[in-house]
Amino acid sequence: MDYKSGYNFGNIDLHIHSTASDGSLDPLEILTIAKKAGLKAIALTDHDSVEGSKKILAHRHLLGPVKFLTGVEISAASPDFFSVSGSFHILGYGFDVDHPELNQTLLQQQNARKNRNPGIIARLNELGFDMSLDEVISESEEKAQIGRPHIARVMVKKGFARSIDDAFDTYIGKGKPAYIDKPRVDTVQAIKLILLAGGIPILAHPGLLDVVDFDAYEYLLSELVPMGLKGVEVYYPNHSVEETDYFAELAEKFDLLVTGGSDFHGAINPEIQLGTGKGDLCVPYVIFERLKREINQIKSSP
Repeated sequence: MDYKSGYNFGNIDLHIHSTASDGSLDPLEILTIAKKAGLKAIALTDHDSVEGSKKILAHRHLLGPVKFLTGVEISAASPDFFSVSGSFHILGYGFDVDHPELNQTLLQQQNARKNRNPGIIARLNELGFDMSLDEVISESEEKAQIGRPHIARVMVKKGFARSIDDAFDTYIGKGKPAYIDKPRVDTVQAIKLILLAGGIPILAHPGLLDVVDFDAYEYLLSELVPMGLKGVEVYYPNHSVEETDYFAELAEKFDLLVTGGSDFHGAINPEIQLGTGKGDLCVPYVIFERLKREINQIKSSP
């Protein structure tokens, strides 16, 4: 499909985080910004949470010209056949936000994240950093799931790190002194959960995976597609031009949907702006149209 032809109809952002997970803005604040930015469609994809999507659905009268898709980003464990470091996440779109099994699994994920925060703080204390969980909660914009980005913000605020990236790279990122892993949903289970809830499972930001070469991506998709994967996030701020083109080619080869978004977190990651990422992201509206058609087909199936 010629996605470039869709630019004339406006841009979209299908990867956004709110205070329902680790973003700094309330879902309705994000909606206001999306309108001002002239975005034609958005999806809220909070980490292991659909509460932000539920809030927007409850205030759908505020959407105006902006189209909206329910979304989630499930933190998944890399498959047994493809063990890599990096962010292995599965995005889901257009599902039933009240699906019981999906909500139960997401709650388990949220609790896993919540339960590791005291351990991370304890390790930072052992490293000589005077900070508490209460301080981190105060930094969470009142409603967010508490996570490492909030811990990093406190570290920056107190002068323990130069930036959020520095906090992750030096102390709380994977393999660093204060890092504590958490249980994650099996990738295949994440895909099945999204399908069960009537949604479309998408491989998030493949360019963030630590792979040896591009051939590894083709192998990964050859295994995940038979398991129910329906698409790939092609447009992403940290994907190079070469990666973007390659992922688009792979999506065409496997007859997969293409998605894209900024991975907006608000003040948590201020260099990323809604809709435009680092300033050069442009996700065409035609992507939303095709995704919406697939969702409608699922809903109309007996």
